[in-house]
Amino acid sequence: MTKPVWRDGLTGLAMAGLILPESVAYAEIAGLAPGRALAAAIAGGLAYVLVGRSRFAVVSPTSSAAAILAATLASLSATGPAREGLATVLVGMTGLIFLLLSLLRLGSLAGFVSRPVLRGFAFGLAITIIVRQLPAIAGIAAPSGTIFTVLGSLGMRVAEWHPASCLLGVATLALLLALRRAPQVPGALIVLALAIALGAAVNLPAHGIATAGPVGLGWPDSTWPSSTTAFARLVQLAAPIALILFAESWGTMRTLALRHGDTLSADRELAALGAANLASALVQGMPVGAGFSAGSANEAAGATSRWAATAASLALLAMALFASGWIARIPQPMLAAIVIAALTHALTPGPLLHLFRIRRDHWVAMAAVAGVLAFGVLNGMLLAVLLSIMHLLYELANPSISELGQLGDGHEFVDLARHVDAHPVPGVAIYRPNGQLVFANAETVLGAIARRARASTARVIVLSLEESNDLDSTAIEVVAEFAQSMDKAGKHVILARAHDRVRDVLAAAGCDVLAEGSTFSVAQAARRAAEQVGG
Repeated sequence: MTKPVWRDGLTGLAMAGLILPESVAYAEIAGLAPGRALAAAIAGGLAYVLVGRSRFAVVSPTSSAAAILAATLASLSATGPAREGLATVLVGMTGLIFLLLSLLRLGSLAGFVSRPVLRGFAFGLAITIIVRQLPAIAGIAAPSGTIFTVLGSLGMRVAEWHPASCLLGVATLALLLALRRAPQVPGALIVLALAIALGAAVNLPAHGIATAGPVGLGWPDSTWPSSTTAFARLVQLAAPIALILFAESWGTMRTLALRHGDTLSADRELAALGAANLASALVQGMPVGAGFSAGSANEAAGATSRWAATAASLALLAMALFASGWIARIPQPMLAAIVIAALTHALTPGPLLHLFRIRRDHWVAMAAVAGVLAFGVLNGMLLAVLLSIMHLLYELANPSISELGQLGDGHEFVDLARHVDAHPVPGVAIYRPNGQLVFANAETVLGAIARRARASTARVIVLSLEESNDLDSTAIEVVAEFAQSMDKAGKHVILARAHDRVRDVLAAAGCDVLAEGSTFSVAQAARRAAEQVGG
């Protein structure tokens, strides 16, 4: 075996030390047995390695998917074996959704959830999960309800906090954060070893400290939904899980790939995630994806190939088979601290502050944060998707309009409002919609330009279509109506920067005069307009 393979094997062992306690904690977030999380990390991780191409991705249960799964199962009001069966069906449907999207080559759909919305969602989700881990550190039962209910309960029950649990949780968190200063040190593996050693040496329950409990692999007692109505409802609920998993996973994979010059296909990664979730469903596991914390840790540990992720899955299998008794003794406060430490990277306000600095999309991101905190994970995710679509539609329906002027005597025409050294062409008004003309905005944009044109003294109106490489039927009709209305107002219209496809579709629609009179540049249109004004 070559040296890089040996190094990847050691990296995989360190990753297993991170994935194991995180998976157990994520199973608790989802309200499922820890064995389901381990089975998901093993089966899903190995299935991804066979199909996927990211050398850094570590496919396992993620905090976001666990939180959404918990909210989804809560909305179904199922308990016992019925709840276990619904969870498995949801995981399987998530995998099928991934495979369907891959077959249809719809990997680009990830772009419909904007990065600001994802950042806001991740920030709100991190706060939500961290707050829900605080009762485990305090050593008290976690109340149900929103995070505000949890915080209120913590504040009212300070006298019930368990000092030893608090001390253990805070010390573990401090140790994990301190070990981050040395990326080459496997901090999670060290903490896991300490947790197992402490659980083996001390009877923690006798001292009031809760432990992880049984973690072995097994088949939970499940009953399956039988009606088509129930399956249709589950498909609707699986869609948000698939969406957040792919957005999170693709964001992680693409970021790490770009950092190292690797190339990835979104459609192939969709298929890989589909295979991973179907494998997880077969072993009655949880939804799996490539989480940012695990992928970043794998990169920092020096992974050079997918063998690191393979070694991590195999190490988890060995631990589950031969060390489940030790794992069951891990203190709950230490598990909670490991989850909190893994999510602290998402609490960095830098990405959100950057949006405020550039004054772009900051309110959309903050609305996503508020949605998760106020309405919960599932509704917050749906709100985040809705915000992305609404933001896209608003930008599409409301492009800005620039009036262009000439720089000196050259061929460059720029926005008069932004360049004081530019000047208008006498008798000519040049307008440019700063977005593609489509059915959703054509009437609004050209109506605004028409009002400005009528109020000007210009005799020739130049309409620059450089942002529109094609026109749909509505846009064609509106452009023709605009030209007719300007003609009735005694103003001639020239189309500038008209692409070949625009000319072709105008000619096919019977607008031959507009098509033949259009130009390939604004400078050419301005010269022709000046000649008409002079004539």
